[in-house]
Amino acid sequence: MNLTLKRVVVTGLGAVTPLGNDVPSYWDALINGVSGADGIKQFDVTKFKTKFACEVKNFNPEDFFERKEARKLDRFSQLALVAADEAVRHSNLTQEGIDHDRVGIIWGSGIGGMITFIEEMKNFAAGDGTPRFNPFFIPKLILDIAGGHISMKYGFRGPNFSTVSACASSTNSIIDAFNYIRLGKADAFICGGSEAVVTEAGIGGFNAMKALSERNGEPKTASRPFDLSRDGFVLGEGAGAIVVEEYEHAKRRGAHIIAEVAGGGLSADAYHLTAPHPEGLGAYNVMRSALADAGLKPEDIDYINVHGTSTPLGDISEITAIQRVFGSHAYELNISSTKSMTGHLLGAAGAIEAIASIMATVHDIIPPTINHFTDDPSFDPRLNFTFTTAQKRVVNAALSNTFGFGGHNASVIFKKPSD
Repeated sequence: MNLTLKRVVVTGLGAVTPLGNDVPSYWDALINGVSGADGIKQFDVTKFKTKFACEVKNFNPEDFFERKEARKLDRFSQLALVAADEAVRHSNLTQEGIDHDRVGIIWGSGIGGMITFIEEMKNFAAGDGTPRFNPFFIPKLILDIAGGHISMKYGFRGPNFSTVSACASSTNSIIDAFNYIRLGKADAFICGGSEAVVTEAGIGGFNAMKALSERNGEPKTASRPFDLSRDGFVLGEGAGAIVVEEYEHAKRRGAHIIAEVAGGGLSADAYHLTAPHPEGLGAYNVMRSALADAGLKPEDIDYINVHGTSTPLGDISEITAIQRVFGSHAYELNISSTKSMTGHLLGAAGAIEAIASIMATVHDIIPPTINHFTDDPSFDPRLNFTFTTAQKRVVNAALSNTFGFGGHNASVIFKKPSD
């Protein structure tokens, strides 16, 4: 059977991040090398090894929701709804004539309603053992609920589910939405992800794994991808939303086409619970898969927004894979880790990094990798990590990598739109 795949384009973007609570402010901070890290404000960090994170700032739920409604939403759902609203407005996806049965939601999160779980268990532990739980406990907690709220807000009745692949979750959501549309099963999706785990359990759990930076005296420079002195990632929170749409559908309704989704790849390390494959095998396979899916050659890629978490093993593994996939073209690429500014948003990382990659193709600017102090001899000095300062160059195609605990790998490629 001959199957003609439909083209998929991006028509809307939305973001709530540690650098800004909409896409323009987020992008402006990225290209200006601003760090979103600071001392944690959401709980008492006195006894914690790590006392800082990249929190969303100046976010008052009651600016967006009635107080009663806000109390029914975990923070990860609040962030999701705000980001999704910006993306929907940006794409004008609620205009008259759109078939709501063919617009879906695919939303990713690595952990979901951790804040709700902690609050309810604290209340239970403080009581007399009688199980007096909030009736909204489970509906606030479950991972799929953010997508459910988005669909209910706009009345979109197409496919609706959640993707969970740790830090690759929201990239998975983009790739799933892309595949549904190009197979003709929907006209458009709101996809992306949200995460809100700057909590006692989040910081304490990652500290126990020795995964987080402990540079408490210098939080803004703690996320140091590819630097010799890197000592772990900085936890972040936020949400990113992307409206992806079938090309002809977007054209018929006069939507502004921001970028085209060229292809996506998925793979597994099949190696270790938390450590990457030392030779970057999963990363190598997923980038090759994305290129093949997009029908592109390695030399067609101009920019890679790397996973680049600032961990000793992870950064080396990814760069090893990049050099193997791209060969001599690796020296012509711009590479950067925007996690040096946003921290690591776990399940939401892929979405906000996809937005950064899309904006790079729109504006022909590469956001930098900040906080570089000492070269690591493990990395080839001929590679361009876009250290310190944004760089202007034509970006026809950008690849975004996200890798998750459990060995989950996802890569997605965006390119400038073409007629």
